[in-house]
Amino acid sequence: MSASTSVSSPHLATGLLLAGAGSIAFSGKAIIVKLAYRHGVDAVTLIMYRMLFALPLFLALAWWATVHQDRGERVPLTTRDALGVLGLGVTGYYLASFLDFWGLEYISASLERLILYLNPTLVLLLGWVIYKRRVTGLQAIAMLVSYAGVLLVFGHEADFAGPDAIFGAALVFASAISYAVYLVYSGELVQRLGSMRLVGLATSVACVLCILQFLLLRPMSAAVVAPEVIWLSLLNATLCTFAPVIMVMMAIERIGAGLAAQTGMIGPMSTIAMGVLILDEPFNRWIVAGTVLVVAGVFLVTRFGRGR
Repeated sequence: MSASTSVSSPHLATGLLLAGAGSIAFSGKAIIVKLAYRHGVDAVTLIMYRMLFALPLFLALAWWATVHQDRGERVPLTTRDALGVLGLGVTGYYLASFLDFWGLEYISASLERLILYLNPTLVLLLGWVIYKRRVTGLQAIAMLVSYAGVLLVFGHEADFAGPDAIFGAALVFASAISYAVYLVYSGELVQRLGSMRLVGLATSVACVLCILQFLLLRPMSAAVVAPEVIWLSLLNATLCTFAPVIMVMMAIERIGAGLAAQTGMIGPMSTIAMGVLILDEPFNRWIVAGTVLVVAGVFLVTRFGRGR
């Protein structure tokens, strides 16, 4: 409430709109990936095309963020900075993206989004393990509520997907852990380089790694895919990868990180709605109950985690 009252009405409305649109656009990534899989492409090839199309955009973002920094704030990249960017590019964008794409071969878009939405709880746990930050009893209960929601949806999906659901969920959970590691360790470089510059550089590293992965693991003939895969990958790179980064950053500038994160809770619901309408995924009481538990738990974790 206080965050809202401290923001002027035009900025509040624009910020909420940007945060909501960014969350929905990013959530559409899973839908596009599932549609592309219908054309016989695999995860290695699909993520290569996504990153191939995204690479020029993130290189441009890194350049733009660098030249538009105030001269007093602009810092040259040191060897330590470069190694940090490389590490964050591997964990935050390469591994997180590839494991996510791979996992989507086996589980529904709805379950994938709920698992990824556990990210704030993973950041909290990593902070406790690495930095010995205190976790309150209320935060622990909230995390249990979130994980109970994911297990509810997972248990229902495992009934008809079997071992594939276990493997796919494990891959997506590993993706969430990888991105949480990025968030935990990115703080120092964000302060030094700026968020836009760091995102541009780290994502460019991930794009190059995904392209190299394809060149090492697949023959060039594997790049011959259905035209639909090309168009879906282009849409994924622009609308569901690059655009959400810009929209969320602009939202944070207007309404702050806390309110932007709360608005982002629309993400799981939008994924489920698109999954039902576009992919004909099931919609039942288990998914509804699981989603309510996950969103409620994450809301409590983020709300009571601020300022500690």
